[in-house]
Amino acid sequence: MKKKIDWSKIKLSPEEQEIEDNAEFSKLASPEFTTKVKEAIDQYNKSSVLNMRVNPDDIMLIKEKAKRLGVKYQTFIAQILHRVARS
Repeated sequence: MKKKIDWSKIKLSPEEQEIEDNAEFSKLASPEFTTKVKEAIDQYNKSSVLNMRVNPDDIMLIKEKAKRLGVKYQTFIAQILHRVARS
């Protein structure tokens, strides 16, 4: 099992902080949403493999959204599936 990340202990260099402050993610996402995304990443536990065919345009859009959120697109897809399964 992956070790949980303590986001409060991560210290950014001045250059990294400037990037973080100017990132599109920081401008678009509320602190509450940012917290939810980080918690979702912490809870992600890869236990099964899923192979499926997806429209290339959909994958491109998903990758763009994941990039804006600062997460890997596969993690983003897994979280979407998790939400749908739990709703």
